[in-house]
Amino acid sequence: MSKRIGITAILLLFLFAASAQKKLSYIDVDKKSYELHQQQKWDELINFSAEARKQGMDFFYLQARTGIAYYNLKKYRNAADWFLKAWKNDQSFEWLQEYLYYSLVFGGRSTEASKIAAGFTLSLKQKINFEYMKPLRIAFETGYSFNPNFDQLDNSTMYDQIGVDDNYGEAYFLKNYMFQSLDYSHQIAPGVNLTHNLTHIGVNREEQVYWGSRNSFPIKINQYQYFLSPNFVLGKKLYVSPSINLVWGNTELVLGDYDPNTFYTLNIKYSDAIFSTAAWTHFGDFSTGAEINFANIYDSGFTQLSTWLTVYPLSNTNLYFTPRIYFKSDSENGFGYNVFGISGGGQIGPVHFYGQYLKGDMKNFIESAGYVIANFPGRSEQKITGSVYFPLGKKYRFVLRYMNQDIFENYNVYTDGIISNSLEYNYIKHTLTGGISWNF
Repeated sequence: MSKRIGITAILLLFLFAASAQKKLSYIDVDKKSYELHQQQKWDELINFSAEARKQGMDFFYLQARTGIAYYNLKKYRNAADWFLKAWKNDQSFEWLQEYLYYSLVFGGRSTEASKIAAGFTLSLKQKINFEYMKPLRIAFETGYSFNPNFDQLDNSTMYDQIGVDDNYGEAYFLKNYMFQSLDYSHQIAPGVNLTHNLTHIGVNREEQVYWGSRNSFPIKINQYQYFLSPNFVLGKKLYVSPSINLVWGNTELVLGDYDPNTFYTLNIKYSDAIFSTAAWTHFGDFSTGAEINFANIYDSGFTQLSTWLTVYPLSNTNLYFTPRIYFKSDSENGFGYNVFGISGGGQIGPVHFYGQYLKGDMKNFIESAGYVIANFPGRSEQKITGSVYFPLGKKYRFVLRYMNQDIFENYNVYTDGIISNSLEYNYIKHTLTGGISWNF
């Protein structure tokens, strides 16, 4: 019994001491946070600030000092939130303006930073090279894609497997292609950027036709794409990015005439269009957004929706990952889920790594605000991308990229001009690219 009484007494004394603890005052919090700031004890300052707020204490200098603590720990996204709170209370301090600007830039919110910088002092604008209109980035990238199974497919006897007989059999085997892409981004007003891209793709395919006997013809496809997208901030931190991607091209096909083993050449011109709008916002160590795409590809109209969540575990852009889910709506299949993707990146020293994995039904699939489209024949179920970025001096950056994608296409048999049978085949498409960018 005496032991139980002793334990009870100790607990009561502990509770009494805790309840009798002195409540922090404004003077205590201001003095202590200032001392921790001067001593550069950033973790202690963050913990003390959190305790002060639990007791209802929060004011301009406490917010600013908390932001400075996070900033010095390179947790720029957390820092930006506290600097924005302090900025809301008082926008007159130039040192706060500078901290706020760079925390937004280093936290991946540069468009927001340029909008806020319009209200900075003249001397700070000169220091950060602020301009209302200015070029931001120009980049050139070129790549080569190839099908290592081309010879195997080209020498296959699919026409025997599927039994073409007296009908008309046809397939188009990808051999390789090269592309060249030019990007240009510029700021047209604080918080409003405009991106242009012009891309040319030269595709080499082998057309295999069984019409009385097996015949092969080389095909050259020239495709061009023009992409235009403004990017701006609405209100405090709602990012909006509409875009348009216009695609056009031409090719020559050799088709069977009425009699077997007779052919004629057909010149084909085609065009596709993709309209997209994406919107996203930032909350501390994550951002979330959604996108809608309206497209017409191969004379087939459809709508694609997607939503994503980007997480920054270190509260900066040195590490991030983005799961994303896609939905599609068309007249043939209705509305439903079609693709899951996850991407992410990390910084090791001066080198930045980026990767992406996509899994699902990627037929006429649209990536990244309509910037990348899969308007090739057939479909894909999986795509893997890996990129490495190297800085070259202060303004240049070099990128090496590798893509691995499975492709499923059909060998079709036509009877009286209508598809009567199909045989699906698949291969892996490998793509290597390299590019350089110049950041102004």
